[in-house]
Amino acid sequence: MYFNANGEKVSRARWKEMYNAFKNRQELVKAGLTSRRDLMKMGLLTSAGMLIAKKGLSTRAWADSWGSGGNCYSGSSGCGNCASPTTRPWVMNMPIPPVKQPIALSALTGPAPTIAPNNAINPATGIAYEGRTRAHQSPIGSNGNLPFPAATVYQVSQQVANVSMSPDLPMQRLWTFDGMSPGSTYVSHYGTPVLIRNYNNLPSDNGGFGINSVSTHLHNGHTPSESDGFPCDYFASGQYYDQYYPNQLAGFLSDHVSTNGDINEALGTLWYHDHREGFTAQNVYKGLVGHYILFNNYDTGDETTGFRLPSFPTYDIPMMFADRCFDATTGDLVFDTFNTDGILGDKFLVNGVIQPVLHVSPRRYRFRWINTGPSRFLQIYLTDPNNLTTSQPFWQISNDGNLLPKPIQVPAVALGVAERADVVIDFSKYAGKTIYLENRLLQPNGQGGPTGSVSSPGQGFLMLQIVVDQPSAQDNSVDPATLPSYYALPSVSGTPRVSRTFNFDQGRNGQWTINGSLFSCTTARFTVQQNSLEQWYFDNGWNWSHPIHVHMEEHQVTQGAPGLYGSSSDDSWDYNSYSSQYCWSGCTSNSPSGVNLARKDTVRLVPKANATIRMRFRDWLGRYVMHCHNVIHEDHAMMLRFDVGTTGDTKTNP
Repeated sequence: MYFNANGEKVSRARWKEMYNAFKNRQELVKAGLTSRRDLMKMGLLTSAGMLIAKKGLSTRAWADSWGSGGNCYSGSSGCGNCASPTTRPWVMNMPIPPVKQPIALSALTGPAPTIAPNNAINPATGIAYEGRTRAHQSPIGSNGNLPFPAATVYQVSQQVANVSMSPDLPMQRLWTFDGMSPGSTYVSHYGTPVLIRNYNNLPSDNGGFGINSVSTHLHNGHTPSESDGFPCDYFASGQYYDQYYPNQLAGFLSDHVSTNGDINEALGTLWYHDHREGFTAQNVYKGLVGHYILFNNYDTGDETTGFRLPSFPTYDIPMMFADRCFDATTGDLVFDTFNTDGILGDKFLVNGVIQPVLHVSPRRYRFRWINTGPSRFLQIYLTDPNNLTTSQPFWQISNDGNLLPKPIQVPAVALGVAERADVVIDFSKYAGKTIYLENRLLQPNGQGGPTGSVSSPGQGFLMLQIVVDQPSAQDNSVDPATLPSYYALPSVSGTPRVSRTFNFDQGRNGQWTINGSLFSCTTARFTVQQNSLEQWYFDNGWNWSHPIHVHMEEHQVTQGAPGLYGSSSDDSWDYNSYSSQYCWSGCTSNSPSGVNLARKDTVRLVPKANATIRMRFRDWLGRYVMHCHNVIHEDHAMMLRFDVGTTGDTKTNP
């Protein structure tokens, strides 16, 4: 049986065509024929910079020939994205990455950490230079909350390792953290800063894709610029980088609150991933991802205290979702460097394994869901194969890294790339049963995003098998049906210092743009004034989807937040009527509700729609980025640099 990238059955002949096209593109990569000049001479490149729509080569050629429409949006062909070999599901247990353990400061390899970059040669260890070029900014070292070096210190190696994703595939040569992908889970607590020394031990031989210079970003972290993982702060193989994560509540140095930060801005579920300029997609696809969890006196990790959420780690489990392509002949992980729209895989991974199984006890669990992409949107349902006619609702307790004011019962969770959701599922009613996490959202390509339709129960991608066969266990967690209160939403009702507009589009040569321009490491489009409130308007007037992520500060969506796809419930969004109902731009309706009344760091821009967000920029100065988190779009080059300074500008269309 053969499937396309949208999870639908295709004939062997069609599958073979898809695979041959993919293989031909890989041959161009292996031959080194990836420059525009080479491809133009061969007549294989359009004036827009895309491979010509030729069957047997292009990812876009399948739409016309298989009735999907000229832009490959609504059909079922999958656009020839990939054609992986058959793998058996439910064979491997779902890995749960271990908790990263700190080390003594004296146990660090190399010189002691310094506030200024330490670029001295250290002949004793053979380590050349620290890749950092900027000092850890004040008040680190002078603020009592931020001792330097931090009392908690970690060391991690980014290195190549052979990892099993399926017993039906060969071991995959991945780029990992300490030999694992996902890497170990960092567990931190508010008020306890940490320093992580990242060593780049990646080889020059990339096996066809990826680059061995890196910049590790703590996604959603309220982090100083020099430790944020700015895309151009990459460091080479043989170098290290000391990153300081303060783990302080946002606003702890701000002048708009009188307390030491705002507890209502506490974070919980974060993740770290490579962010190297121009190669984020390839390096993340190759394995450079991991979990980072923050606890405090309310969200404690202990179900007998605070909010009494299921206890970590036994009943609080992080999950990273991804989809990947594998060569049908060799079984090796492959990356389509010619696809600048967005790569969709036909194999679904949870924590790095294809369609694994998880065994649980009949009680409540907290799952932390992260969509790592690279380009696929998800809508995740709980599916009981023996009862497909009945919805299986559960409780969503967070949106991105932040707990909601109260739990909300949902039929499913929609996630753009980089979006996250914590959910609580009570497995007591499934005792003895086998159920599944299922993605039912239809998406034929990475460019246009989802069609807005969802498949019938049991007809989507089954990502994870959950077997409720473990012994009964005492459950001291609070039942979310009692609607306990978590954090209130901080006010964003003040008058913004400036309102800025950003248009997300595709420009010449197939590159993705913001306000008509590409990313530049050296040029800041605008400067935000520290401790000010800003309003940003995101406009997406075309048939593309973009999950937009803003570094350093979280925002609240005041207009334009989509809910579920293909549903008519109160907290959902009917894709097929959206453009006609809400217009292309300048919309003032469609205020967020339900799970979208939340603090977020990534907003999902759907086709022909827009969103308005508000946020404050506090505590840290320096350079940051905003970008599309379809990481293929980000690398080609839908990203901009902005700076936070003591004074700011008032550019409205930067």
